[in-house]
Amino acid sequence: YLKISKLALAFAIIHSKPPGKSCKEYTEHLAKTVSEQGFGWKSKVEALEAEVLRLRQELLLNKICPRFCLENDASAETLLDQECIDPMSYSSQLEDSGCDVSNDYAFDSLGIASHFHQSEHNVNTSKRWLERVPPLNLCCAGKEESLTAPVQFLQHLLEIRKLSERGILQADFTELENDSLTICNSVSQLLDGLTIFYNSPKFPVSNFLSEAVCVLISLITDSKLSNHVLKKCFKKLEEFKKNLIQIILRNSSVNRFQALHAVSHTLVLLARNNILRNSLISLLLSEVRQFAEQLLQAHQIQAMYDIIQYENIFLLCMILEQLLQNETEDSNVSSSDYDGEEKIKFLKNLDQIILHLSDEFPLFSLYLWRVSVLLNSSQIQ
Repeated sequence: YLKISKLALAFAIIHSKPPGKSCKEYTEHLAKTVSEQGFGWKSKVEALEAEVLRLRQELLLNKICPRFCLENDASAETLLDQECIDPMSYSSQLEDSGCDVSNDYAFDSLGIASHFHQSEHNVNTSKRWLERVPPLNLCCAGKEESLTAPVQFLQHLLEIRKLSERGILQADFTELENDSLTICNSVSQLLDGLTIFYNSPKFPVSNFLSEAVCVLISLITDSKLSNHVLKKCFKKLEEFKKNLIQIILRNSSVNRFQALHAVSHTLVLLARNNILRNSLISLLLSEVRQFAEQLLQAHQIQAMYDIIQYENIFLLCMILEQLLQNETEDSNVSSSDYDGEEKIKFLKNLDQIILHLSDEFPLFSLYLWRVSVLLNSSQIQ
């Protein structure tokens, strides 16, 4: 059938070609025309799919809480701006030596932590949210455009959750089970948008991108909504964490530390959810162990090793150490919750690795030893 179709197409092109043009030239012209039409249809389909998702988001919010009206008015945009951080806080991001990592705010290069705490403690529970909320189709420029709909939908969801908890609204969150596709697509869009930004960040960072991170963290740490999200989006969240880890390891730009600390801090924030924290610890243990083994092998045969990855691995060690430290201090969390197999693999032959690397790579060996101490102390407890 395919051969007959190709032959029929060839005859049709030959019979219809204009005078003065060869069959090859006319075929290339037709192919280009069809290709351009295809791109046009593709963009139209994407726009329609985005509109369908927006309508599904609006419908789901209306099902959860009919009184939560969505109105596209100018004052709503002002309300959203009031929720964001002062843009002046980003002035220091225009220049960065990449060396200021000596304090507790080293990870907060994007201002995410301060914004997250502000969002946690300054939630607007006024009844104005029943009448005026940021419109779902608010337009943003560049990379933010793909984040607009999911961020605002999830913002509305969180606000309904908070208002219902305080008795201001009555909401039925069982609707999330009935329409799992909408929340799943929304979270996926949010994670994809953040991944695109972290792959090629631009400074100064807009308030909206910081708000996107805050919404994500609020969602996965909410006592009721996090269960719905993890059930439907766990694989996507795992993929997001793996992507962030690879962004840290592979970034080779000269002045990369500001962006990498922001990625690191996002990983630490994700670990506020116990389930995500356990899987993140396993991922980090695996990456650090594999690099240590590769470095030992290169050292033994006097081969070249990836210096860029060696510099970047310390960020993973810092994250791992911070998570294990928090776990040791938190009596409510058991270290056995995360993958014990990765812990066993990490500790196996670790003393020999440290012994052979300590002279040539003392700082890395020290980090390995500190992580092993935290693992063993949590196991003893």
